[in-house]
Amino acid sequence: MRKRLTFLGYIVAVIGVGFLVAGVVAYTRVQDGYGSLQAFSEAQDVQLSYNEDGQLIDRGTTEGADAIMATLRDDWKYPVVDSDLDADDPLVNTGTEYMFQMATVSFHVLNGAQTVVLDEDVEYNGELFEAGTYEFEVEGKYWTDFDRQHPIEGPAREQAWSGTVHGLIGELGVGTVTHSTLQMGLALAGLFAGLGATLILTGGGLAFAMRGKEEIGIPDTVPESFMKEGDVGASV
Repeated sequence: MRKRLTFLGYIVAVIGVGFLVAGVVAYTRVQDGYGSLQAFSEAQDVQLSYNEDGQLIDRGTTEGADAIMATLRDDWKYPVVDSDLDADDPLVNTGTEYMFQMATVSFHVLNGAQTVVLDEDVEYNGELFEAGTYEFEVEGKYWTDFDRQHPIEGPAREQAWSGTVHGLIGELGVGTVTHSTLQMGLALAGLFAGLGATLILTGGGLAFAMRGKEEIGIPDTVPESFMKEGDVGASV
């Protein structure tokens, strides 16, 4: 029994080494990913703005940044990590910073106005829109909220949610997903390493506990001295 438990301890320890190696490899890959994301962020060179007090601002005011943060927290329900926002490192390279920049682009589109020029009179659903210049307030309309056949809303949609806007949101989304995936990878690497260390400790401890311990001999049959006289005859 002692040899079997010792052998089992060694097997558990070897399995633990495998998990520990997997954790180290995963950690290395995650660090490579962080390096690539950093290079991607530096190439884009998108930076958030902070005032002299280290407060996040947009277009020179903290109120603007607060409104954007409200969009991010309340409307989009994004779990903002405050520690990701660092005035000493304004480069957009974390999940929260990417999402804040995405919310900034969307916020100004949603709360902006578009100028639409009609070259000729247009009738739509019984309403006449005379030729001229119209100022269309987006008023929180996303891409799918516009009536694209409307003579004013249709062109306003193309101007507000332009290809450039969609492209910026797409790039920022890639950064957000990449950073979130790397965080999950880092957690997984830690899980593998922790499990490996636990198995190594358990297996090694089991093998060590069995080492040098005397095996207690247990007879295959019960000695006759422990049995009553009537039981001896019954066992025959």
